[in-house]
Amino acid sequence: MAAGILDGLNPAQRDAAATIEGPVLILAGPGSGKTRVLTQRIAYMLSEAQPRIDAYNILSVTFTNKAAREMKERTEKLLVKYLGQENSAAKRLTLGTFHSFCVRVLRQDANYIGLDRNFAIYDDDDQTALVKSSLNSLGLSDKQYSPRACLSMISSAKNTLQEPRQFREVAQTYFEEIAARVYERYQELLRTNRALDFDDLIGQTIRLLRENKEVLERYQERYRYIMVDEYQDTNHAQYQLIHALADKYQNLCVVGDENQSIYGWRAADIRNILNFESDYPQAKVIALEQNYRSTQTILDAATAIIAANTQRKDKALWTENESGRPIQVFEAYNEMEEANYVVGEIDRLQVRGEFKPKDVAVLYRTNAQSRALEEMFIRRGIPYQLIGGTRFYERKEVKDALAFLRLIQNPYDSISFTRIITNTPAGKGIGPRTLIDLSQWANQMSLPIYVALQLLQSQEADKQTRRNAGEPEESNEEDLLPPLNVAPKIRNALLDFVNLLEAFIRARGEMTLLELFDYVMEKSGYELSLRDGSEEGEERWHNVQELRTVCQEYNHMPGNDALPAFMEDVALVADVDKFNPDADAATLITLHAAKGLEFPVVFIVGLEEGILPHSRSLENENQLEEERRLLYVGITRAKNRLYLVYAFRRSLYGGQNIPTKPSRFLLDLPSQLVKGYQQAPTGSPHGGRGTGSRDTLWGTDVNRTNWGNTTKPAPAKPAALSKPATPTRPAATGNISLKFKAGEKVLHPKFGKGMVVSSRISGNDEEATVAFEGQGIKKLMVSLANLQKI
Repeated sequence: MAAGILDGLNPAQRDAAATIEGPVLILAGPGSGKTRVLTQRIAYMLSEAQPRIDAYNILSVTFTNKAAREMKERTEKLLVKYLGQENSAAKRLTLGTFHSFCVRVLRQDANYIGLDRNFAIYDDDDQTALVKSSLNSLGLSDKQYSPRACLSMISSAKNTLQEPRQFREVAQTYFEEIAARVYERYQELLRTNRALDFDDLIGQTIRLLRENKEVLERYQERYRYIMVDEYQDTNHAQYQLIHALADKYQNLCVVGDENQSIYGWRAADIRNILNFESDYPQAKVIALEQNYRSTQTILDAATAIIAANTQRKDKALWTENESGRPIQVFEAYNEMEEANYVVGEIDRLQVRGEFKPKDVAVLYRTNAQSRALEEMFIRRGIPYQLIGGTRFYERKEVKDALAFLRLIQNPYDSISFTRIITNTPAGKGIGPRTLIDLSQWANQMSLPIYVALQLLQSQEADKQTRRNAGEPEESNEEDLLPPLNVAPKIRNALLDFVNLLEAFIRARGEMTLLELFDYVMEKSGYELSLRDGSEEGEERWHNVQELRTVCQEYNHMPGNDALPAFMEDVALVADVDKFNPDADAATLITLHAAKGLEFPVVFIVGLEEGILPHSRSLENENQLEEERRLLYVGITRAKNRLYLVYAFRRSLYGGQNIPTKPSRFLLDLPSQLVKGYQQAPTGSPHGGRGTGSRDTLWGTDVNRTNWGNTTKPAPAKPAALSKPATPTRPAATGNISLKFKAGEKVLHPKFGKGMVVSSRISGNDEEATVAFEGQGIKKLMVSLANLQKI
């Protein structure tokens, strides 16, 4: 039976699945079959472990309901297959997300800490509304103090288990002090409403276990065997929860890969996985290093990229798959040529019958980068789907900005009018009831709302004229208009709006489209409303600025001509951008959202300083290491082909088209893994220059200067990483054997500490490619290098 349950697992996988007692750390490299190991481990525990484990005593937690469902279904199938009948054991498992587990605990025992067990769970919109109420009850303006920014600070405090009092004590800025006061009031309102937010689900469970010893012991007795997937993504609160539950029996198995820890901005703490052996000194560490997904070339590239990180454990990825083609590095002139190259290459692969569009993923760092790509897919007629985000022209902030321009072009557009009034500061003071009254009033006169407002504006101007002349305000001409029964304050808000709109319409004939766009965003107050101090606000503003980049393309035309041309093109994108989600389509997705997925062909675009690595990370070493891990994740999504693309110039976030620097991470790629070229468009400013002409940006390493020169010989085939179980590979000539293998740490008298990326026989010597700390990648002849293992 045991052989059947664990059948097909490699030695490391089998060891991980069969090690049940005590703390276990499974370091699962990308594509190493960790889901299979987890499901077969559970099946083994339930059927063949000695002694056999009761499903009632097993807790398995992960981060998504989808992953939990998949694990449970696969476990049930395994039990049915090997036990020969329907087995109820899987149904007694506690298997789900951290939040679902905590809800289960609190529904049963929340009364121990004075909470109603029938508590409501507030989602993001509910939380934002409650923060607004908290601000208002404290006499603070939710316009001056962003509810989203306050909520972000409250969430961060809860993820580190800080109560309002503790958060107030460590507050350093005025806004943090405001957030602390809001936090306290927010918690009071939650209690009044008998509700918990998502962060409370974990925080209150920890409180329950800490304050009630008998409850803690009951759960420790029940959950004697605990498994945690994606352990590198746990935050401090989740760490404390698991640590408390596992403290008695220590049968804790965590699975993860510190090299794929990419959610620090969501409070994930990489130290949880790095310090596991310190937390549990008796832990058994099992590395799953055999990859079933990618070619060896792709794995070697990933290893070279991540080698520079200090927050990592030693792993050497290897595969029995073929070596594969070199990685294609391409320098485009700008983001439009970048998109044209990507879509053109996908088209070429499709025409040659090598891959279908559904086999391809295009990965990028920020959502705003999808705009140029989406437009190019539409122009070239290649289907695509956008995952992990809203389509660029369907994003709320982009739609809001476009509504202003649509209304300037056509002030009779009631849909855009309503959108602006509802979603932007330009409609301040005009509520839903007023919109209904205004629409009914205009309908009485059979007039568009804009014309009706112009009549109201004229009426008020006549009144002011009569007041200035000392005449009665009333006039028989007013009888021509039916009464608009709104308060004076609302009437003034309507007049302010129509005055603002007419100022925009006048500016259209006096400004370029770009100037008009900037003028509207500023005068309407929309820029200020988006840039509320939160990261989400800055992301939304970046998307609006990406729309500004599109406006630049029409800047050579007079304003009156540019606006309709722009609106026509945008409307075409918005209307054509519809497809069957089940159709054969390429995938556009952020690097963060791509984690856990795999594709035969992967393009990673925007590999430039300030994008990847992101500008926010450049002054922080920990954040810079996370950016490197993000690229590592992207590279290891690829199965067969990998393309790395960057632009010579880029207009991003509405900025000018300026020169860029290629990402520093590209310098870590060994030259023998890379095939590089660039195809300059005819008449482009950088003409036919090769990539190598950027030596001032890339350094003078000869390996880089050859990338852009297509007349050079093809790069040598990459040397595959050695399998861990194989001490040396046979010599190509004579009796020479390899002294070094990928992943080994070494010391050089000149270059210092480094890690071996690859090693191969060269003539009668061994050539080692080593990534040295602060020195880059060097190729050394072993007989001359005095290279020592450390």
